[in-house]
Amino acid sequence: MRATRRGFLAGLLATGSVPALGWAAAGSPGYLAAAQERDGTYALYGLTDAGERVFHIPLPARGHAGAGHPHRAEAVAFARRPGRFAIVLDCVGGRVLHTLTPPEGRVFNGHGVYVDDGAILLTAEQRIDDSAGRIGVWNVAAGYTRRGELDSHGIGPHDIKQLPDGTLAVANGGIATDVEDREKLNIDSMRPNLSYIDAEGTLLDQVELSRDLHQNSIRHLALGPDGLVGFAMQWEGDSGDVPPLLGLHRRGAAPILAEAGPEQIMMQNYAGSIAITDGPAGAEVAITSPRGGLLHRYTTDGTFLGAVHRADICGLAEAGDGFLASDGLGGLIALRGGQPRALAKTEQAWDNHLVRLPLA
Repeated sequence: MRATRRGFLAGLLATGSVPALGWAAAGSPGYLAAAQERDGTYALYGLTDAGERVFHIPLPARGHAGAGHPHRAEAVAFARRPGRFAIVLDCVGGRVLHTLTPPEGRVFNGHGVYVDDGAILLTAEQRIDDSAGRIGVWNVAAGYTRRGELDSHGIGPHDIKQLPDGTLAVANGGIATDVEDREKLNIDSMRPNLSYIDAEGTLLDQVELSRDLHQNSIRHLALGPDGLVGFAMQWEGDSGDVPPLLGLHRRGAAPILAEAGPEQIMMQNYAGSIAITDGPAGAEVAITSPRGGLLHRYTTDGTFLGAVHRADICGLAEAGDGFLASDGLGGLIALRGGQPRALAKTEQAWDNHLVRLPLA
């Protein structure tokens, strides 16, 4: 009887001798996205650039963001912040390879990133007693064993990115949180920052907002050309205020805080995701607001380019010379030059983030 590819892989899995397979074996996804299914359960999906679903793996609870290994079809799904699970998944076989648990007195904060060509996984964490930020360091080659942790140099870190020179950019949201009920404990005294640290955790540079913007929580990051770091913010102050929700920074320069004029108020003080892409007219930055049902586009010098209206839009990632976006109503859309094009309408309620996988 002729052996099928599926049977061959099943046999290798059964013997434990399966080689590390690349992303092509998982259907060549370009993105990871967490979602809620129609029956109320949760899963992590792999999506192609065309919005096709090529794999899905059940999750034990609501997911938030993910991280994809640069070479192997292996992903980490993170619980919604603050969370106590991060699951390493085989995206070909659908198996749970490892379940990561933060050390005593720590919780995960929804994001992480592979660095050093996939040898190390970094996880955004905070201490339970005071929300002081920590970056967990996990040895991937040794079966995701905990190797230590770094100081994030702030309160409530959320997102982490690695710049091309190896420097880590950390979005310290500034919010102390009761991990049991998610109550925010320090809104009057919060101090968010964007910190740059090296591989040993040494603080290299730090950006804090002006005193009148100290309640603007720095939440999510995107990397652009020439060392540009974009950061998306969520306002925790008076709801009648209309603060900027996008920051742009290069080390050694002052941050640019970008606004959209009269359109700004429609974002409802909340940016849920950010991405930077090299568009037809040059690099472009976008942020999304599920509360406002809006995507805002900017140049990398902070000039507002326009808005795209889409109910409950939040997930966002670069896609060649444009963006891929998702919404909580099952929509997946492509954007080029500010023009949206529907790719798919699914039964999944897509969560906050689309995570771009390394290009093959």
